[in-house]
Amino acid sequence: MRMRSTSAATALAVLFSSAALSVVAAGTASAAGTTVASVGGLVVDGTLQRVFVGDAADGRILASDYKGNLVDLNAGFGSVSDLALSDDGSTLYAALPNTHQIVALDPATLDIKRTYAVPTDTGPRHLAFAGGKAWFSYGDQWDGDLGSVDPAVDPASGTDPVALAQVPAEGTGSGLWGQALLDTDPLRPGLLAVGETGDSTGTEAVLDVSSGTARVVAWNDTSYALNDGLGDIDLVAGADQVLVNGSGRHAYANGTLTKAGAYPSGHGADIAPNGLVAQVDGDSVKVYRPNAAQPLRTFYDLYGGPVRWAPDSSRIFGLVRGAGGELTLTALTQPTLNVPTLTVNAPSSATRAKKITVTGKISATVPLPAGVKLSVTRTDLDSPSGKALAAVTVKADGTYSFTDTPPAGGTVTYKVTYAGDAEHTSIYAYDKVAVSRASTSLSLNNNGKLYNYGTDVKFTAHLGATYKNRTVEIWADPFGGDKPKKLVKKGTVNSSGNIVGTVDMTRDTTVTAVFAGDARNAPKTVKVTAYARVKVSTAVTRHYRTAKIGSTSYYWFHKNTDPLLTTTMTYYPGRQQRFDLQVYYQGSWYSMDSEYFPVGTNGKSAVSLGAPGEAGIRVRMRSVYVNSSSGDTVNSTTYGAWKYLYFSN
Repeated sequence: MRMRSTSAATALAVLFSSAALSVVAAGTASAAGTTVASVGGLVVDGTLQRVFVGDAADGRILASDYKGNLVDLNAGFGSVSDLALSDDGSTLYAALPNTHQIVALDPATLDIKRTYAVPTDTGPRHLAFAGGKAWFSYGDQWDGDLGSVDPAVDPASGTDPVALAQVPAEGTGSGLWGQALLDTDPLRPGLLAVGETGDSTGTEAVLDVSSGTARVVAWNDTSYALNDGLGDIDLVAGADQVLVNGSGRHAYANGTLTKAGAYPSGHGADIAPNGLVAQVDGDSVKVYRPNAAQPLRTFYDLYGGPVRWAPDSSRIFGLVRGAGGELTLTALTQPTLNVPTLTVNAPSSATRAKKITVTGKISATVPLPAGVKLSVTRTDLDSPSGKALAAVTVKADGTYSFTDTPPAGGTVTYKVTYAGDAEHTSIYAYDKVAVSRASTSLSLNNNGKLYNYGTDVKFTAHLGATYKNRTVEIWADPFGGDKPKKLVKKGTVNSSGNIVGTVDMTRDTTVTAVFAGDARNAPKTVKVTAYARVKVSTAVTRHYRTAKIGSTSYYWFHKNTDPLLTTTMTYYPGRQQRFDLQVYYQGSWYSMDSEYFPVGTNGKSAVSLGAPGEAGIRVRMRSVYVNSSSGDTVNSTTYGAWKYLYFSN
């Protein structure tokens, strides 16, 4: 205990709205765990149900399952620019432009089967497999060509399996400018689509490579007559057409290419065996039926890079960009199902037990069947898991309406669901109504009362009439940030509507009674504040006796003795006690200046008063806690008892 002192001279001189939402129930994009820095080829193997992704930046080849989960990888390739799968699915080819190689891998294990050196310092760049060979493009922006790898040729035979300069000389005009884009289609075996990426012509071509040697089927290099520059080219399944940049359809009959229609603007595409087009448009992927003007399905929030169909047309594979710039493979499911639009419009507010009308509309870019029925569910406080209402039939214009009388108050949700059909996904939408409830009577006693430290005080909450819920909670929140709000009592009120919680009053305390409400009565909360004094006492030492002067008991000190006054007060960080001193003179007590002294963590504050050196002096002192002035506001102002001191010879 640290002792404070005050000189004798000093001693004797001493405060819900309403929101309408629509949600597609199936077929959304979901990111998974096969991640690359940048894409260097994307290929789907229907037999193994694997998706292969080349990482252009990190020189890796990754294998994923149809859910996007990484199942295998091979690394150390320097850079990968494109991938292609042989027609029989036995070999995966990868173009390695940094090392000027084409590597053949086993798709089941990603083990390297063979490496082919390509004798050029400008490729290989793009890959495609057709006519029993792996075809590749190479060159710079001014001079490009085609090469091929014949896997049937054994290098030990003395014949080189790699051949360059495979662009046919006849009918190709000035040849290729740049490293051409390549595409094949399993329904058009032996054909190779070529799209030039150079700066001067925008060349498009279709080559027949079924014999192992490239022959021109169609060629057009007339200075962007068909396009504004090439970024993608695809053979169209089931038609003598190519799709350019995901939008323009160009027919290649009679040895030339002519415009044959277009989809809405895009910048890349892939075509399924059944003819469906997955078009990349910004950060979305749109699915079109052949030659359609409206998308069948749209997927949002994708990377905007390459997409590939599964060979069975069951899903599309694309990429999602993460917060750090990484690209993660994702599967887009149910791509052949059209997504309807469904709305629900309910009143923002209503009176309980009064009829309301809910309206809405369902529409789709692919016409819905006639007489569509929608299921309706009402969720409220009486039916938190939902209650099925009568199904509603959609009118010919897609609108619908129904009436309901909400039996419960509070937030009432009407959910309308279309189950879907052979051409449409399921979808649901909902809207919320704020339904009125009767006001509730709730009271709590003891507001503003002051109690001695540590008194156990009973707080009684009284709940008036309600529908079903008779539960009340009583919470105590002591002043000060170091003690949390605490549940004192929770239970059912008695037959008189009362419930009692006991609070140990060691601090000023906010006491709250809470009724959560029920289906017909609104929630109610009431608060009261009760106050608590501190515990305070003072011990006097160094006196030589106690005796009364008149009717008052005094501590007697010799005039040269220094009294020690030790106050015990409830501790709180930073708390001080106020030391009040008065002197008796000619029949009256006169206050001297008060002084504040710290209270230690043990709750003690010792003050040495000082000896007056003169006999016949009477003084008295007390310790006081003053809300705010004593350093905190967690208790109410509390006065300790006066201690009387007399100085004799």
